[in-house]
Amino acid sequence: MARIIGSLATSHVPAIGRAIAKNLQSDPYWKPFFDGFPPVHRWLADKRPDVVVAFYNDHGLNFFLDKMPTFAVGAAPEYRNADEGWGIPQLAPIAGEQKLAWHIIEQLVGRDFDLTTCQEMVVDHALSLPMALLWPDQKWPVRIVPIAINTVQFPLPSARRCYALGEAVGEAVRSWPGDERVLIMGTGGLSHQLDGQRAGFINKAFDLQFMDSLERDPRWATQYSVPELVEKTGTQGVELLMWLAARAALGAGPVKRVQRNYHIPISNTASGLLVLEQA
Repeated sequence: MARIIGSLATSHVPAIGRAIAKNLQSDPYWKPFFDGFPPVHRWLADKRPDVVVAFYNDHGLNFFLDKMPTFAVGAAPEYRNADEGWGIPQLAPIAGEQKLAWHIIEQLVGRDFDLTTCQEMVVDHALSLPMALLWPDQKWPVRIVPIAINTVQFPLPSARRCYALGEAVGEAVRSWPGDERVLIMGTGGLSHQLDGQRAGFINKAFDLQFMDSLERDPRWATQYSVPELVEKTGTQGVELLMWLAARAALGAGPVKRVQRNYHIPISNTASGLLVLEQA
């Protein structure tokens, strides 16, 4: 059976791509963020995942406001990223894991999740930048199954629904008869708001409480409605739904922290990193 090696959640701020492209990892502005990743690189080298199942949100590249699925699962042979206007260099395409993707799709539909299935799919910085953070040489040793969660066009799925999605994905992976080692990834957040009267809003106290909950009480955030999460984290901070889904895929049992990092740069997004594995 396939085995989940752990859950990893990280921010995907477009400015990270510029920092990587300009080799600014040691710059004082960026160093506290990038310093969180060497332990993760060592962990990945030890665990050697074959597949990454990635919960992420599309920012208008593959889906736009005229067609915005609540949940979409990629079942493509490969995934290419493109620039949505940030000037980020395009990365090499990432191979897809089609057989596992279709297994996940079948299992989710069997549990009454209504999905959009994508046999062609482009991906944006929400997926490509976390991959570049995990494998800085950008030579991908893994295949991916991308799962997009709508955090752009209201109405958004509830935290409770996203947790249930993550649980179902974890169970689907564990029921896969292959012997793949699977990393579950969630990307986005943490608290930030890019526009409106609260532009620049960051809620450090809530971010840290949320990160704590993923270790000790993973259903904690499901008590909040989407409007309540927006109030506490900002309009774009609701991207924590991807973190929640990725944690749910580990199951309800105890977990062990592998790595954690939190940094607020001068920019308007709180940046986090959390890696967990089953205890």
